[in-house]
Amino acid sequence: MAERQLEQTGHFATRPAFNAFDSGIEKVRHLKIWAFLNRYGVLILFFALWQTGSSRGWLNPAVIPPVDAIVRALFAALVNGVLLGDLFISLQRAGIAFGAAVVVSIPLGLVMGTFSRFENAIDPILQMFRQTSALAVYPIFILLMGLGETSKVFVIFWATVFPLLMNTMTGVKQVDRRLIEMASMFGASKLQTFRRVTLPGAIPSIFVGLRLSAGTALLMLVASEMIGANQGLGFKVMQAQYNFQIPLMFGAIVLLAGLGLLSNYSLIFLQRKICKWVDPRDIG
Repeated sequence: MAERQLEQTGHFATRPAFNAFDSGIEKVRHLKIWAFLNRYGVLILFFALWQTGSSRGWLNPAVIPPVDAIVRALFAALVNGVLLGDLFISLQRAGIAFGAAVVVSIPLGLVMGTFSRFENAIDPILQMFRQTSALAVYPIFILLMGLGETSKVFVIFWATVFPLLMNTMTGVKQVDRRLIEMASMFGASKLQTFRRVTLPGAIPSIFVGLRLSAGTALLMLVASEMIGANQGLGFKVMQAQYNFQIPLMFGAIVLLAGLGLLSNYSLIFLQRKICKWVDPRDIG
């Protein structure tokens, strides 16, 4: 009898604890749902209105097809290989140009940010080039290099190199001078100060430049492939529009947007892994 009362007493004593635990889990679940809706609610609403408006005829479905038709067209094009070749060519062009911009911009920006005399000597011509639209000089590149891959890669490189260069140089200049003076006071050489203080301080700004340059590379990629190209996602967008394959046209645009998002979030992930000293909430 006593044991039964003890079991009952223990059972009733632990029930409030379990109820509190379940309530806590429920609150966490609700917070996650609200956080997700706060982040993506407007985007979900946008696509829902798009689907509804096009399906019900509020929008002209011949011009703006429903979202599900675009998804089906994109999936079919990828499965059948219609877009795979164009995707590979576009990634190759943008990747080569972006890689070349990284190789040129980061070292040059670090040197210009560190040595003011060198910056004063080279900055005027760089500013002149930076203010010259890549699309404006694209015909010159075509005259010099032809309509092949070289001119397309070079015009993407031209548009991509300057955002990364400017952000790298700005990052170096924004490093706290008191930290540099402190490193010198403790006997650090100029090379050690650069490696231990200047470069880590400039990395967040460099990543901002990388994200800007990656987005610019994709934008200029589309423009270059719409002029004198017979392959690539930009060419596929124009071809689908000419043939009135509107769902496929939107599908190629969605694929380009997905590449942009993938590159942006990949760089954010890499920055969070490298820049441990930066608050993750300040990245993004």
